[in-house]
Amino acid sequence: MDDIRFDIQRFTPSLSDEWNAFVAQSKNGTFLFDRRYMDYHADRFSDCSLLFYRSGSLRALLPAHEASTLFSSHSGLTYGGLVTDLHFTAAEVVPLFTQLNDWLRQSGFRRVVYKPVPHIYHVLPAEEDLYALHHVCHARLTGRDIGTDIVRERAPRWERVRRRGVRRAQEAGITVRRTEDYQAFWHILSANLSNRYGVQPVHSVEEIELLAGRFPDNIVLFGAYRDGVMLGGLVLYITTQVVHAQYSSATDDGKALGVMDMIYDHVLREEYTDRPHFDFGRSTEGPAGDVLNTHLTFQKEGYGGRTVVYDTYEYTL
Repeated sequence: MDDIRFDIQRFTPSLSDEWNAFVAQSKNGTFLFDRRYMDYHADRFSDCSLLFYRSGSLRALLPAHEASTLFSSHSGLTYGGLVTDLHFTAAEVVPLFTQLNDWLRQSGFRRVVYKPVPHIYHVLPAEEDLYALHHVCHARLTGRDIGTDIVRERAPRWERVRRRGVRRAQEAGITVRRTEDYQAFWHILSANLSNRYGVQPVHSVEEIELLAGRFPDNIVLFGAYRDGVMLGGLVLYITTQVVHAQYSSATDDGKALGVMDMIYDHVLREEYTDRPHFDFGRSTEGPAGDVLNTHLTFQKEGYGGRTVVYDTYEYTL
C-alpha cells in the first residue's frame, strides 16, 4: 500500500463541472453533493471540500467545510463522507486516509468531524471509509440519529391506524397530485413548525423553489387537496436508490382527515416504484441524536418503516 499515492486538491469553482460529473457516476454520491445544490448556501460556510487524484485520475471527493482548526463533513448537508468511484477498493482507503490526515495537519487542522453516507444511498457498497475511520483515524462515534426506512420489496403491512387514515381521506374526497405550489405548502409547514417547536424550515420557500428549479427530477412536491385547497403536502428528495421525505406537514383539518396517510399511500404505491428504499428521515433530536421522538417513530413504523442510523464520528489529528 505504500506505493498508492493520492494528489489532494482543495475544491475551487473552476472544478465544479469535474466535481459534478464525478458525483453523477460515483457509487455513493447523491445530488446533494452536486455543487449547484451545495453552493446555494455558500455564504454560510467556509468550503474546504477536497478532491483525490491517483495517477491523474479523479478517484474520490470529500464534501467539507472548515471552522478555525476544525475540518468537518459539510454541515449544510445531512451526510457527507467520502464519495468514491465505482472502482475504488479497500486497498486504497488506508493510504487515502493516512495521506488525508497528513494534509490536514499540514494545513493547520486539529479536529475532524465526519458524517458517512448511510448505506441505503449506496449504488454499490461503499463503507471502506468506516474501516479507515476505526483503524487509521481511531475515530470515536459521537452521534447516532435514528431514521426510518422502508425496503419496498419486504415492507411490512401498514398498521391499522394508518389504513384507516387513508379510508377517511378517500371518503372526504381528498385528492393527491404533484404540484409546484411551494408557497402554499410552506405556509402550512412554517405554521406547524413555529407553533410546535418555535422554529422555521431549514430552507426558506425561496431556497426550495430555487433548488427545485435546478433539480426538477430530484426535488418534487405532492399536495393533498379538497375543493382545490391544499390541506397537506410532502416534499421528496429523489436519488438513485432512495425516495426521501424531506418535509411533510398538514393543516389541522388535513390531520383530522388523514391526508398524510393518503399522500404516503399514493407515493408508495404509484410513484418512483423502481427505487428500493423510502426514507422518512430522522426522528431524533439534540446535537448527538440522544432524544428519540417515539411518537414520530411510531408513525413512520406504522407505514412499514424500520430503523437506519445516521452516524457522526470525530477524531483528533
